[in-house]
Amino acid sequence: MADEIVILLVLLLAAFVPSLAYLVWIRNTEHYSREPYRRLIWAFVFGATISVIIAVVFEVLLLALFDMNAERVYEILGDDPSVPTLVLACVIAPLVEEATKGLGIAGTRRFMAEVEDGIVYGAAVGLGFAATENLLYEADAYLLDGAEAFVAVAVVRSLSSALLHASASSVVGLGFGRSARQRKSWFPYYLVGVGMHSAFNFAASFGALYAEDVGDSAYLVGLVAAFVIAIGGISLARSKIRRLEAAPRRSGW
Repeated sequence: MADEIVILLVLLLAAFVPSLAYLVWIRNTEHYSREPYRRLIWAFVFGATISVIIAVVFEVLLLALFDMNAERVYEILGDDPSVPTLVLACVIAPLVEEATKGLGIAGTRRFMAEVEDGIVYGAAVGLGFAATENLLYEADAYLLDGAEAFVAVAVVRSLSSALLHASASSVVGLGFGRSARQRKSWFPYYLVGVGMHSAFNFAASFGALYAEDVGDSAYLVGLVAAFVIAIGGISLARSKIRRLEAAPRRSGW
């Protein structure tokens, strides 16, 4: 029993500590009027629970519609790299997940005193979603393939998927920030977030799709592309926070 508790604790720490560390990093990008942690933790918890639950329900229903097993959609590509699975991975999953995270971001709209606050709250919701998703992936890796697989998955996902969810949702959050402070539509920003998420999922699927044509190097190409999208996205989000803070009345991405 004690061993099981230790394993569970390690899994929870591996999934949640990186996301919480990223949240502090993104929050502290602002030099003035930083968002209070109690509100950011609320957004994080919403993303880790409500957003995940709603996304899972919708994705399971869609997978049933496509007559597939209830697995993560871009993992299915490994066994069935077909057009329907590619659509699920690169279109439906991003649309659903960015929408469910958007519900959490919308709940923080009243706290957005500045446009850049939307970026921070968006990242908080996205990081919560990523933490729970990473927990599921990492637990699965440990149970199926042992400790080494768990460590590898934890490292890769902490440096890619966590940042992808944060950056895509930060774009959606920027839309809500502009909606709250400038009366602009948030919807185009949602579509940009979906596009980022879709590009990342395609990169994550690249090896499964093209390994037969170009060999195992397809997996490396896809992994590098996924890292570039995730790290580039969060770098742009932090840069945007700094620019908006320096010139809060300027508009445009």
